[in-house]
Amino acid sequence: MRRTLAAVVTAAALLVVPAAAAQAAPVHTAAHATSYKNCTALHKKYAGGVAKSSKVHNTKTSHGKKVRAASTYKPKVSAALYAANKKLDRDKDGIACER
Repeated sequence: MRRTLAAVVTAAALLVVPAAAAQAAPVHTAAHATSYKNCTALHKKYAGGVAKSSKVHNTKTSHGKKVRAASTYKPKVSAALYAANKKLDRDKDGIACER
C-alpha cells in the first residue's frame, strides 16, 4: 500500500510541475498574433490595417452593392493577425481597420 501511495504522489508531482512551469514562462510561437483593442491601437503598428490574404480588396457599399474602394495605405497581409482582430473588420471585406 505504501508503494502505491508513493507512486501516486510521484505521478501527481510530475503532472503539476510541468504545468506550473508552463504558466511561469509563456511560449510565443509564430502563430501567436496580437489582438488589438481598437483600430487606433492597430494603426500605430499597421497603418493600412490587416488583410487576411493578398487577394482581398477594400470595399464600400454604394447603392446597396459592394464596390471596390480606394485605400490610402497598403494593409499588412497576415491570416493569423487578421483572425485575432476579425472583430475590427466592420464591413466584412477581409481587411480589418483599413484606411
